[in-house]
Amino acid sequence: MTTTTAAPFGRLMTAMITPMTPDGAVDYDGAATLAAYLVHDMRNTGLVVNGTTGEAPTTTDEEKARLVKVVRKTVGDRATVIAGVGTNITAHSIELARQAEKAGAHGLLVVTPYYSRPAQDALAAHFTAIADATGLPNVIYDVPSRTGIEVATETLVKLAEHPRIVAVKDAKGDLRATSAVLARSDLAFYSGDDPMTLPLLAIGGVGIVSVTAHVVGDRIAEMIEAFLAGRNAEAARLHRSMLPVNVGLFRNQAAVMTKAALDLLGLPGGGVRGPLLPASAAERSKLTADLIAGGVKLNNESTGAGQ
Repeated sequence: MTTTTAAPFGRLMTAMITPMTPDGAVDYDGAATLAAYLVHDMRNTGLVVNGTTGEAPTTTDEEKARLVKVVRKTVGDRATVIAGVGTNITAHSIELARQAEKAGAHGLLVVTPYYSRPAQDALAAHFTAIADATGLPNVIYDVPSRTGIEVATETLVKLAEHPRIVAVKDAKGDLRATSAVLARSDLAFYSGDDPMTLPLLAIGGVGIVSVTAHVVGDRIAEMIEAFLAGRNAEAARLHRSMLPVNVGLFRNQAAVMTKAALDLLGLPGGGVRGPLLPASAAERSKLTADLIAGGVKLNNESTGAGQ
């Protein structure tokens, strides 16, 4: 497991889906298989479990704890395990944070409280209370398109003073605001939007919490390595090569399309829990074309090729 002070959880993390069995239960064996694949084959330095792509709003606290334990046991010291613990209830987030610490997580991902849209001082109080609750490093997930509120520059700069608030998963899409925080703090910025990874690296970001790394993680790792080595043209070529995958996995909610993609690859995914619905036949057909255009080698049996 390669981490640095600048990149406290390594450079490449996948926001891991939660595999399900046909009857809708969490597939813990599938989670272990997928975690091993992501670390060994897709070159991940970290895995985020119980995030939005992991359908955290629909899994129980007990399921969340067991997932952390299973993934942590599977990857051992080969990768960091970050547990999503953010909710729009501060007290519940604290409970989940303590539970994740007990289950063996290396760090916590804390999303901005959704729907409630707290004022900036309330946001600061929320994040601080969670960071105070455990000894684990915290990653703030700033994703205003989902939560309805951004974490403002001044708020992030203030929160950076907390010894356990060390990073941001940045899905704000505002490189100017991100640059301002980078200039005034030591926070490590991870891209929370796959197509923005290379631009974020260019202004001082350290890596990504990715969805597409389920299927092109090895290529993302190559892109980051190329950029860090100064091979900018190569990094840009790799960035462009993955654009069809970025389109395909976000035609519907990421958990829906990623599980469909994993099925096409012969990997554990399964169904989704309501209110989500599985990818339709038309969506799977478009996804197949997107993945092929993005250079992903699919399972012939799953695609129907060769029949």
